[in-house]
Amino acid sequence: MKYTLLLLLSLISLSSIGQYRFNLEERSRQKPDENIEVQTITLDSLVSTHQIWIRSGVKAHFHEYHTEHVFVLEGQAMMTIDGEEFLIGPGDLVFIPKGSVHSVVVLSDQDLVVLSVQAPAFRGKDRIFIQAKEGGTSD
Repeated sequence: MKYTLLLLLSLISLSSIGQYRFNLEERSRQKPDENIEVQTITLDSLVSTHQIWIRSGVKAHFHEYHTEHVFVLEGQAMMTIDGEEFLIGPGDLVFIPKGSVHSVVVLSDQDLVVLSVQAPAFRGKDRIFIQAKEGGTSD
Protein backbone atom coordinates (compact mmCIF):
# COMPACT_ATOMS: atom_id res chain seq x y z
CA MET A 1 0.00 0.00 0.00
CA LYS A 2 2.81 2.38 0.93
CA TYR A 3 4.52 1.80 -2.43
CA THR A 4 1.27 2.29 -4.35
CA LEU A 5 0.78 5.65 -2.66
CA LEU A 6 4.38 6.68 -3.41
CA LEU A 7 3.95 5.69 -7.07
CA LEU A 8 0.70 7.63 -7.32
CA LEU A 9 2.26 10.75 -5.76
CA SER A 10 5.25 10.48 -8.10
CA LEU A 11 3.00 10.26 -11.16
CA ILE A 12 0.98 13.27 -10.01
CA SER A 13 4.10 15.38 -9.46
CA LEU A 14 5.61 14.31 -12.80
CA SER A 15 2.42 15.16 -14.66
CA SER A 16 2.52 18.73 -13.34
CA ILE A 17 6.18 19.37 -14.25
CA GLY A 18 5.45 20.01 -17.93
CA GLN A 19 2.40 22.16 -17.33
CA TYR A 20 3.04 25.71 -18.51
CA ARG A 21 -0.44 26.96 -19.45
CA PHE A 22 -3.38 27.44 -17.09
CA ASN A 23 -6.90 28.56 -17.98
CA LEU A 24 -8.11 30.72 -15.10
CA GLU A 25 -11.68 30.86 -16.44
CA GLU A 26 -11.98 27.09 -15.93
CA ARG A 27 -11.06 27.38 -12.25
CA SER A 28 -13.80 27.88 -9.68
CA ARG A 29 -14.24 28.43 -5.98
CA GLN A 30 -14.38 25.16 -4.03
CA LYS A 31 -15.26 26.59 -0.59
CA PRO A 32 -17.98 29.22 -1.22
CA ASP A 33 -18.78 29.70 2.48
CA GLU A 34 -15.30 31.00 3.36
CA ASN A 35 -14.36 34.69 3.23
CA ILE A 36 -11.03 33.90 1.55
CA GLU A 37 -10.18 30.92 -0.63
CA VAL A 38 -6.66 30.44 -1.97
CA GLN A 39 -5.86 27.91 -4.70
CA THR A 40 -2.19 27.42 -5.56
CA ILE A 41 -1.58 27.28 -9.30
CA THR A 42 2.23 27.10 -9.47
CA LEU A 43 4.94 26.73 -6.86
CA ASP A 44 8.70 26.38 -6.92
CA SER A 45 11.46 27.81 -4.71
CA LEU A 46 11.55 31.16 -6.53
CA VAL A 47 7.91 32.10 -7.12
CA SER A 48 4.34 31.02 -6.43
CA THR A 49 1.09 31.85 -8.18
CA HIS A 50 -2.30 31.70 -6.45
CA GLN A 51 -5.85 32.40 -7.52
CA ILE A 52 -7.70 34.01 -4.61
CA TRP A 53 -11.44 34.59 -4.06
CA ILE A 54 -12.30 37.22 -1.42
CA ARG A 55 -15.89 37.74 -0.27
CA SER A 56 -15.62 40.71 2.13
CA GLY A 57 -11.99 41.63 2.65
CA VAL A 58 -8.51 40.91 3.96
CA LYS A 59 -7.33 42.48 7.22
CA ALA A 60 -4.14 44.56 7.37
CA HIS A 61 -0.99 42.46 7.16
CA PHE A 62 2.46 42.38 5.59
CA HIS A 63 4.95 39.87 4.25
CA GLU A 64 8.41 40.08 5.79
CA TYR A 65 10.10 38.08 3.03
CA HIS A 66 7.83 38.33 -0.02
CA THR A 67 7.08 40.77 -2.79
CA GLU A 68 3.59 40.36 -4.23
CA HIS A 69 1.90 41.28 -7.50
CA VAL A 70 -1.92 41.18 -7.51
CA PHE A 71 -3.79 41.13 -10.83
CA VAL A 72 -7.54 41.73 -10.49
CA LEU A 73 -9.69 39.33 -12.54
CA GLU A 74 -13.20 40.13 -11.19
CA GLY A 75 -14.90 42.42 -8.69
CA GLN A 76 -14.03 45.77 -7.17
CA ALA A 77 -12.40 46.67 -3.87
CA MET A 78 -10.76 49.42 -1.91
CA MET A 79 -7.13 48.53 -1.31
CA THR A 80 -4.80 50.16 1.16
CA ILE A 81 -1.01 49.89 0.94
CA ASP A 82 1.08 51.68 3.58
CA GLY A 83 -1.78 54.08 4.29
CA GLU A 84 -2.54 54.93 0.64
CA GLU A 85 -6.10 53.95 -0.33
CA PHE A 86 -7.26 53.34 -3.92
CA LEU A 87 -9.95 51.55 -5.91
CA ILE A 88 -9.03 48.35 -7.77
CA GLY A 89 -10.99 46.47 -10.44
CA PRO A 90 -10.63 44.08 -13.37
CA GLY A 91 -7.41 44.61 -15.31
CA ASP A 92 -5.56 46.38 -12.48
CA LEU A 93 -2.11 45.17 -11.49
CA VAL A 94 -1.01 46.09 -7.97
CA PHE A 95 2.60 45.86 -6.79
CA ILE A 96 3.06 45.24 -3.05
CA PRO A 97 6.69 45.60 -1.94
CA LYS A 98 8.09 43.35 0.76
CA GLY A 99 7.18 44.71 4.21
CA SER A 100 4.31 46.93 3.00
CA VAL A 101 1.17 46.80 5.14
CA HIS A 102 -1.82 46.08 2.91
CA SER A 103 -5.53 45.31 3.23
CA VAL A 104 -8.61 44.98 1.02
CA VAL A 105 -12.32 45.76 1.47
CA VAL A 106 -14.54 44.28 -1.25
CA LEU A 107 -17.06 46.78 -2.64
CA SER A 108 -18.79 44.68 -5.30
CA ASP A 109 -21.66 42.23 -4.78
CA GLN A 110 -19.50 39.52 -6.33
CA ASP A 111 -16.23 38.14 -4.94
CA LEU A 112 -13.00 39.93 -5.64
CA VAL A 113 -11.02 37.39 -7.69
CA VAL A 114 -7.29 37.99 -8.09
CA LEU A 115 -4.16 36.32 -9.31
CA SER A 116 -1.39 36.72 -6.72
CA VAL A 117 2.24 36.17 -7.75
CA GLN A 118 4.76 36.14 -4.90
CA ALA A 119 8.52 35.89 -4.88
CA PRO A 120 10.11 33.97 -3.36
CA ALA A 121 7.53 31.20 -3.18
CA PHE A 122 4.78 31.81 -0.63
CA ARG A 123 3.88 28.75 1.40
CA GLY A 124 1.34 30.39 3.73
CA LYS A 125 3.63 31.23 6.66
CA ASP A 126 4.82 34.79 5.91
CA ARG A 127 1.61 36.67 6.65
CA ILE A 128 1.97 38.95 9.67
CA PHE A 129 -1.30 40.58 10.75
CA ILE A 130 -1.34 44.06 12.28
CA GLN A 131 -2.92 44.36 15.72
CA ALA A 132 -6.20 46.22 15.86
CA LYS A 133 -6.23 49.58 17.69
CA GLU A 134 -8.60 48.22 20.35
CA GLY A 135 -5.94 45.76 21.54
CA GLY A 136 -7.30 42.75 19.64
CA THR A 137 -5.58 41.02 16.77
CA SER A 138 -6.59 40.75 13.17
CA ASP A 139 -6.93 37.29 11.64
